[in-house]
Amino acid sequence: MIAIALGQMIMSFNVASLPVALGGMVKSFGVPPTTVATGIVAYSMLVAGFVMLGAKLVQRYGAAPVFRAAVVVFCAASALMTFSPTANLMIAAQALCGAAGAVIVPALVALIAENYSGRQQATAVGALGSARAAAGVLAFVIGGVLGTFIGWRPAFGILIAVSAIVFLLSFRLKSGEGRPEVKIDMAGVLLAATAIILISFGFNNLNRWGLGLATPNAPFNLLGVSPAPVMIVVGIVLGQIFLMWTRRRQEAGKTPLLALEVIESPQERAAVYAMFCVVALEAMLNFSVPLYIQIVQGRSPIATAIAMMPFNLTVFFTAMLIVKLYGRFSPQQIGRYGFILCTAGLLWLAFVVRNDWSAVPVLFGLVLFGIGQGALVTLLFNVLVTASPKELAGDVGSLRGTTNNLAAAVGTAVSGALLVGLLSAVVLGSIAASPKLTPEIQAQIDLDSINFISNDRLQSVMANTTATPAQVAEAVRVNTEARLRALKIGLLIMAGIAMLAIFPAGRLPNYIPGELPALGVAPEKRRSGG
Repeated sequence: MIAIALGQMIMSFNVASLPVALGGMVKSFGVPPTTVATGIVAYSMLVAGFVMLGAKLVQRYGAAPVFRAAVVVFCAASALMTFSPTANLMIAAQALCGAAGAVIVPALVALIAENYSGRQQATAVGALGSARAAAGVLAFVIGGVLGTFIGWRPAFGILIAVSAIVFLLSFRLKSGEGRPEVKIDMAGVLLAATAIILISFGFNNLNRWGLGLATPNAPFNLLGVSPAPVMIVVGIVLGQIFLMWTRRRQEAGKTPLLALEVIESPQERAAVYAMFCVVALEAMLNFSVPLYIQIVQGRSPIATAIAMMPFNLTVFFTAMLIVKLYGRFSPQQIGRYGFILCTAGLLWLAFVVRNDWSAVPVLFGLVLFGIGQGALVTLLFNVLVTASPKELAGDVGSLRGTTNNLAAAVGTAVSGALLVGLLSAVVLGSIAASPKLTPEIQAQIDLDSINFISNDRLQSVMANTTATPAQVAEAVRVNTEARLRALKIGLLIMAGIAMLAIFPAGRLPNYIPGELPALGVAPEKRRSGG
C-alpha cells in the first residue's frame, strides 16, 4: 500500500505545488500568473486526454510493469521541471508529468483491485483519497517553507527522489499477468485526446482570445469570432463522436478504449457528473487563494501554506474517515450533504473574506468546504469502483482520471479567465466613474490587458506616468477594491456551481445502510433511488 499511496502522492504533490510556487515562478520567468496556470492546465489536460490509453496499456502489459515505466518518465519530467529556465520548458515538463500520470492513474486502481478485496478494498480506496489530500497538505507546507526561504525549485526536486523510491518499492507489488489479446483503439485515442485537449485549451484561452469576439491576442479568428469558444464546442462534439464510435466498436465485438459498462447506469453517470463538479471547484479555490495571497497581497509562499492548511487538513481527515459512515448513510445522502456543505462554505467565504485570509470566519468557511470536498472525492470514486467487476478496474481508473483531470484543467482555466474578466470589468467601471483618473492618465496605462498585480507594482507603473500623488492614490484604491470584488463575485459563482451539483448527487445509489454492494455486482442488480 505504501508504493500505491506514494504513486498517488507524487502526482498530487506536483500539481498542488504549482499554486504555491505561483509567486516565485512569476518572478523567475517574468510572466503573468495565468501563464503559470497554463502549466496546471497542461498537466491535467494530458492526463485527461491519454488516461484511457494508459488503462489499455495496463490491461495489455500488466499493471506493475507499466506503473514502473511511468514512474521513470515522471522522475525525468520532475528533473526537467526543477531545472527549467523558461516558462515554456516549465509547461513542457508539466505536460510530460501529465503523460506519465495518464498511465499511473489507471495502474493504481488496477493494483488496488489485484491486491485487495472486500472491506480492505474500500479502505484502500479511502487511503488513496487520503494520500491525495496528504500530498496537498505536504505540498503547501514544504512548498511554502522552501519557496519562502530558498526558492520554488527544491519542492519539485524532492519528487525526483520520491519517484526513485516508488520505483524500487513497486517491485514488491503483486500484479496480474498482462492480456496480449487486448487491442488498443487508436482511432478512439485520437478522438478522445483531441476532444479533451480542445476543451481544455479553449477554456484556458477564453480571457486571452476572447469570450465571443476575437481579441488582438487571438492567433486567428473565424469571421471575427474568437477561436476559444469554437474549440470548446468542437471538443464537445468530438466527445460525442467518441462515445458513438466506442459503442459501435463494442457492439462489433472489438475492444473499446473505454468499457461503457462503467457509465451504463444513471447512478454511475451521476457519480461522474458530481465528481467533475467537486474537482473543478477544488481547482478553482486552489488557484484563487494563492493568486490573491501571493500576487495581490505580495505575501510569501508560506503565508499561502498557512492560509490553505485548514482546508487541506480537513480534506485529508475527511477523506480518511468518511469510509466509516458508509454503513450508516447511503451514497445519495452523503453526496447531497457534501455538496450542501460545499455551497455553504463558498457562500460564507464570499460574504466574510477581506484582505486577511487568517481571520477566523475565513478559516471556518475553508473547513466547511473541505469537509464536503473530502467526503465527496472518496465517496464518488468508491461508487464507481464498487459498481464494476474486477476486470474493469482499469476502465474505472481511466474514467476517474479523465474526469478528475479534465475538471482540474477546466476549473483552473475558468477560474483564471473568470477572475481576470471580473477584475477587468470592475476596474474599467471604476475608472470611468472616477473624476480623478482623467482620460490623459488612462491613455498612459495599458487597459487592454488588465491582470492581478500588487499595489506596489501598480505604484511603480504609475510612477512612469504624469499622475499626481492624488491620482496614484485613487488608482491604488480602485485596484484594491476591484480585486476584492472580483474575488467575492468569483466565490459566489463557485457557490452556484456547488448548489447545482446537488441535483446529480440526488441520482447517486440509495443503498440501505450496511448493504453497499461488493465489487463485481452488476449495475442492474443494485438498489437505486431517486
